[in-house]
Amino acid sequence: MFSRRTFTKLGLALTGSTAAGFLTPRAAGAADTPAKGFEITKTEAEWRNILTPDQFYVLRKHGTERAGTSPLNKTYAPGVYHCAGCNLPLYSSKTKFDSGTGWPSFWQPLENAVGTSGDDSFFMTRTEVHCRRCGGHLGHVFDDGPQPTGLRYCMNGDAMKFVPKGASSG
Repeated sequence: MFSRRTFTKLGLALTGSTAAGFLTPRAAGAADTPAKGFEITKTEAEWRNILTPDQFYVLRKHGTERAGTSPLNKTYAPGVYHCAGCNLPLYSSKTKFDSGTGWPSFWQPLENAVGTSGDDSFFMTRTEVHCRRCGGHLGHVFDDGPQPTGLRYCMNGDAMKFVPKGASSG
C-alpha cells in the first residue's frame, strides 16, 4: 500500500521524468558562449566536438542519464573516476558504494575536485555537483549516504570515465 508521501514522491518523479524529455534544464543563455569562472572554458561547439552526445547532454546541458544505464554503476575495481569533459580526477573507487539508486554513488569526492550550487529545477531543491575545473554537471549530493560523511554523491556515469588503478589517465 502506498503512503501519501510515497505517492507524492512517485508523482513528482514521474512529472520530472516527463518534463526531462521535453525540457533541457538551464538551457537558457547564449548557446555558444564559454562558461565563465572555470579554469577550462570552451564554446558549445568545442564541447560538442570532444564529447559524445550523451556526455554533452549531461555535462553541458545539466541532463540526467536514465537510472541503471551506466556501466560505471556496477564498476567496483580499484581506480579513479575522472571528469569526462576535462579529465580531472573526481572520485576514488575507495569511496564508491551501491546506493541502490541506479547511478554511481560516492560518499566523498577527492580534495579540490568538485564544486556545488543550488538547483531548483523540476519542482524541487537539490544541491548540484559540478567539476570544479570545467564546470561540467556531474549530478547531485544528498545527506542520506553512509558514514563517515553521511553524504551520497549521486553521479551520472556519462559525466565520468573510469581509470583503473595502474592505468594511464591520458
